Amino acid sequence: MEIKACLNILGLNQKNNGTSTGKVSFPSSKSIESFSPVDGKKIGSVGETSFQDYNKVIETATSAFKFWRKLPAPKRGEIVRQFGNSLRELKEPLGTLVSYEMGKSLQEGLGEVQEMIDICDFAVGLSRQLHGLTMHSERPGHRMYEQYHPLGIVGIISAFNFPVAVWSWNTALAWICGDVCVWKPSEKTPLCSVACQNIIANILKENDLPEGISCLINGDYKVGEFMTNDKRVPLISATGSTRMGKIVASAVGARLGKSLLELGGNNAIIVTPDADVKMTVMGAVFGAVGTAGQRCTSTRRLIIHEDIYIEVRDAVVNAYKQIKIGNPLDQSNHVGPVIDKVAVEMYSKALEKVVKEGGNIIVEGGVLEGDGYESGCYVKPAIAEANPDFEIVQEETFAPILYLLKYSGPVTNAIEIQNNVTQGLSSAIMTNNLKEAEKFLSAAGSDCGIANVNIGTSGAEIGGAFGGEKDTGGGRESGSDAWKIYMRRQTNTINYTDDLPLAQGIKFDL
Repeated sequence: MEIKACLNILGLNQKNNGTSTGKVSFPSSKSIESFSPVDGKKIGSVGETSFQDYNKVIETATSAFKFWRKLPAPKRGEIVRQFGNSLRELKEPLGTLVSYEMGKSLQEGLGEVQEMIDICDFAVGLSRQLHGLTMHSERPGHRMYEQYHPLGIVGIISAFNFPVAVWSWNTALAWICGDVCVWKPSEKTPLCSVACQNIIANILKENDLPEGISCLINGDYKVGEFMTNDKRVPLISATGSTRMGKIVASAVGARLGKSLLELGGNNAIIVTPDADVKMTVMGAVFGAVGTAGQRCTSTRRLIIHEDIYIEVRDAVVNAYKQIKIGNPLDQSNHVGPVIDKVAVEMYSKALEKVVKEGGNIIVEGGVLEGDGYESGCYVKPAIAEANPDFEIVQEETFAPILYLLKYSGPVTNAIEIQNNVTQGLSSAIMTNNLKEAEKFLSAAGSDCGIANVNIGTSGAEIGGAFGGEKDTGGGRESGSDAWKIYMRRQTNTINYTDDLPLAQGIKFDL
């Protein structure tokens, strides 16, 4: 589908304001221009949110919450169901926009919209299962139970690499929990956010619901600070770098708010002598080059046993020779551009650093030039043999660079190498040895929030809780019981007798 047609379908055929509640937008003197990393062309611009506009958004969201929280959860689920159906109808244009504005392959762009659809389906079912527990009271004639209530406004700060899916992970659950949402997307992909806001705004209007249930603010980190410092926003869900997450956590914690943090990853695949090499290559290559290495779950380290090191290394190197780099809207290409020239510079410096530290580059990187690469954002996926203790290996480089690390001895040695980084998001082991797999999944195994056996580090399903430990932030989004973070827990005790016994057998006679 032509990008112009996508913009028209999604209501992006003119300058869009970056601050909105439903269809109501506030004027802005400043604007953020969106340029595609695919061809360097300007796609459009959105208005930057001022502090005055932000306050209007919060006031509108606060008013909407007072209505939305009273609507039965299954009724809220019905709105999410309609939103999911709209996404099904608009999957192609929205997925194309994601691909063009962010730079990921069209298949990945469409897959990201499918994630939105999937989380809507999950949330609809969940809207009838927001359950608490019933406990036995120690006092006769008493019933004790717990229930969950909506929190209020959920502030969402999302990153450029998943410009629509991560927002939907939060909103779909927050909405069925009875919360309203204010979204501050990445300033690198602002049009994707406006497109999503247009879609949900139409749903709200058709159902005669308050526009403030879904709100949008746009701008740089300063706009995000409006929310992180605002006591009117009880929960901040932030996705991005560890550096950013520490700033958010500090600000929100200082006002005793709640944080849901999804931060950096430095993910590894362990390859044991009992691994299926063909399967290993598939998982490692997609994990390393998918989204041009810009997933938080991208594979950055391949920890290979010395007995099969050469075999695996050569197989991965040969697979890299088949990778096609180019316009991500062309489905024959595997890898598109990185997000911007800042990312290109970061990529180049990382390759320089690994060589300086003593590494050996075995698949040469570099910036591509010439026809089709005019944006200057296309880079070659690179592979370097390295030492686990290299400083650059310890860091997360958001680019398609894969480090090959060698281990000897039992699998516990490989697990120690894997865990010896500050991040703890995703991990994987390739083995057909049941004992090795179980050791990897044990309490003494992987210290990551995600641990896979015989699949790669990327490509999580929405049914499971997504998130990681250590510098990854400890947050959980999407499936399982991740919905609980969007609600406040309340313990209730009902006395249906004519007496007032105290707990712990305490006597208080008057």
